[in-house]
Amino acid sequence: MENRIAIYGAYGHTGKFILAELFRQGYKNLILSGRDHEKLTLLHQEYPDLEIKAADLHDPKTLDDAFSGAKIIINCAGPYLDTAKPIIEAALRSGSHYIDLSAEQKAVLDVFEQFAEPAKNNKILIIPAAAFYGGLADLISTALTQDWNEIDEINVYIGLDSWHPTKGTRLTGDRNHYKRLTFKDNRLQELEAGISKEWDFKNPIGIKEVVALPLSEIITISRHLNVNTINTFLSQNSLDDLRNNDTPEPKPVDSKNRSSQQFCVEVIAVKSNIRRTISAQGQDIYAVTAPLITESIKRILSGSTKKNGVTTMGEVFDASDFLKSLNDDDIKITAIEESTLN
Repeated sequence: MENRIAIYGAYGHTGKFILAELFRQGYKNLILSGRDHEKLTLLHQEYPDLEIKAADLHDPKTLDDAFSGAKIIINCAGPYLDTAKPIIEAALRSGSHYIDLSAEQKAVLDVFEQFAEPAKNNKILIIPAAAFYGGLADLISTALTQDWNEIDEINVYIGLDSWHPTKGTRLTGDRNHYKRLTFKDNRLQELEAGISKEWDFKNPIGIKEVVALPLSEIITISRHLNVNTINTFLSQNSLDDLRNNDTPEPKPVDSKNRSSQQFCVEVIAVKSNIRRTISAQGQDIYAVTAPLITESIKRILSGSTKKNGVTTMGEVFDASDFLKSLNDDDIKITAIEESTLN
């Protein structure tokens, strides 16, 4: 099988970032796919040498045709509660590896519960939530605690100076009506109503009010790290933007078509009386998914993976090495700081 890569939802906001980054890095054996043939045709005008194949999620034959010969399928089309299952089933039929961008906890849980054995038996990789939400915090948490066999607590703080949601983000939010889960006492539990607090993300985000809002990193981290408790906190201002129907979609401001949005992800891990901290800063939560996916593709194709089956970015890759490989223009990773608790 040639190293062909299929991108489903290639014409979507994040799909375009991934396509552009793969193309820039020399990946030219790409299949551009999705549900909308008209949008694929418009995209083909920008990439005339690439193959386009429309595929209907409810028609397995069209999916099989679109993914024929693909080594890896990148699913950029949400809501993943609807798209993950049919595309993974097609990946199993074609023997292709699968990777997606899901922030939806239920979608990620379903992938683990439904496809762990089939993926292992077919010797393929299935990596859900390999994006800003889910994958980045999983990689950082793994790198931060790589020499700890047991972890008392991991807290993930996500600060955005603003959130201009895409149409896909809003559709996913409307579709995802399931209760949010957190991880406490070594098990998944429904999130209890909590109070907000302030967190200093330093420049350029500054001090923000944050609230507990667990996303797919709760699922990915808990799947492979021996941790008692995991919490995720998101800046309230970004939620206000998301919940405001008048908030516009992101607008490009630079040569990479990134918006001006700034983000900071800070992860704190505690074991006994030891506290470790690391943070990642960058621009545009949608655009930053592209280097994460591209580096994952590179490592899958080179065989730099630790297992087959359904897995996570932190589990299947060397997390510290992965983070070091990222360009500072995409994500700036700080050094690990360690201190003793009083």
